[in-house]
Amino acid sequence: MHDLTGFQRDLLYVIAGMDEPHGLAIKEELEEYYESEIHHGRLYPNLDTIVDKGLVEKGQLDQRTNFYTVTRRGRRELEARREWENQYVDFE
Repeated sequence: MHDLTGFQRDLLYVIAGMDEPHGLAIKEELEEYYESEIHHGRLYPNLDTIVDKGLVEKGQLDQRTNFYTVTRRGRRELEARREWENQYVDFE
C-alpha cells in the first residue's frame, strides 16, 4: 500500500466500503468527497493500477459495465494501513 498514490488509496477505501461498485458509482463517491470532477482519464487508469497490484478484482456486469471488489490482499493492506495510522492518530 505504501507505493500507492493518495488517489489510489482513496479508490481502495471507497471500493471496500461499497458492495461491488461500478466505475460510475466510485467516480460519484470520490467527486462528492473531493468536491470536484473526476475525469475518466484519471479514474480508470488508477483502477487498473490497483487491479494490477492485486488489491482489487474487476468483474463484468455486462458488456459495458465492470464492477470492483477488494481482494483478501487488499483487505490485509487496508488493515495494516489502519494499524499504522492508529500509531500516530488515535481518537479514542
